[in-house]
Amino acid sequence: MGRRKGRDISGWLVVDKPAGITSTAVVNKVRWAFDAKKAGHAGTLDPSATGVLAVALGEATKTVPYVTGALKAYRFTIRLGQATNTDDTEGEVIATSDLRPSDDEIRAALPAFSGDILQVPPQFSAVKIDGERAYKLARDGDALELAARPLYVESLDLVERPDADHAVLEMTCGKGGYVRAIARDLGEALGCHAHVTTLRRIWSGPFDADDGVTLDRVEELAKSPEIDALLLPLEDGLADLPELRCTPEGAARLRNGNPGMVLNSEAEYGDEAWASLDGRAVAVGTYRAGELHPTRVFNT
Repeated sequence: MGRRKGRDISGWLVVDKPAGITSTAVVNKVRWAFDAKKAGHAGTLDPSATGVLAVALGEATKTVPYVTGALKAYRFTIRLGQATNTDDTEGEVIATSDLRPSDDEIRAALPAFSGDILQVPPQFSAVKIDGERAYKLARDGDALELAARPLYVESLDLVERPDADHAVLEMTCGKGGYVRAIARDLGEALGCHAHVTTLRRIWSGPFDADDGVTLDRVEELAKSPEIDALLLPLEDGLADLPELRCTPEGAARLRNGNPGMVLNSEAEYGDEAWASLDGRAVAVGTYRAGELHPTRVFNT
């Protein structure tokens, strides 16, 4: 296998993902447009979902875990009175109900889905079972026993009720949450069934959908000198970690994988933090008594 061709370009591109395309296809399109050697993304969106898909190029891929692990927010519409086998509009209706809860009944049910909860992923999801993706097994007609997973939900609110059949909610949660599972379980809790009809990720960690670039814009500027101006610095992916400045000597040690001296501002002993020199990221690691012990080093 030869080395992947392309430019050594680093940074974040916040794409406002349109409906009807997979997250992987978006990443591939961005990598092609920038002629980038390396690309990844921070958190998959379903093909039908829209909103923030943060794509990392080059050295920024090393900061992906810090964006994936950060809080993120979703605005979504649920259809009351119907359950589907995919928990969204892509699937078949498998149960119906004439019951329609009031706004107050919906609000009363929401606290059960806040804080640290356990959530069973949808049957049609990318969870792996014995090496196979759940959605592939589900398509083959297998009934799956998926294990519940922990999820931290900071907030879940009813924000709009367009009509008796629909409710619009906003959720802020941690890593690994399935909005479709929230809709499904809320429908069961209300005794009326429910599934997601629209889903938009409005922000993810430091990145906001309002600042996102459309795929049309990416295609318009593809392979042109102007496209690089769309990139945000890789340091934006470290926004949730304390920044520690280092001396040129400290930076040299860190770049060689050794502990380097840093000037502490807000980190406490044992904190994960990142070291910078002249505003550029040098390394991420653990802060201990005036030194950063690196776990990731940036070649910038």
